[in-house]
Amino acid sequence: MGFWYFLILFIGLFLVIKGILMKKPVKKISLVFMGLLCISFSIFMFSPGSAEIISDLLNLN
Repeated sequence: MGFWYFLILFIGLFLVIKGILMKKPVKKISLVFMGLLCISFSIFMFSPGSAEIISDLLNLN
């Protein structure tokens, strides 16, 4: 599972960098926001105990 979290992290970094380098302000803000969401999700999933939190939120037993 760690591979997928690294992939999400690198996609988020790519989106942030691409968003910073864009000229159009609306696309720039949306790409940076999506990138930051991907980065924060992957960092959360790397933390210990995150699987239990997600299973509680989705009612998976």
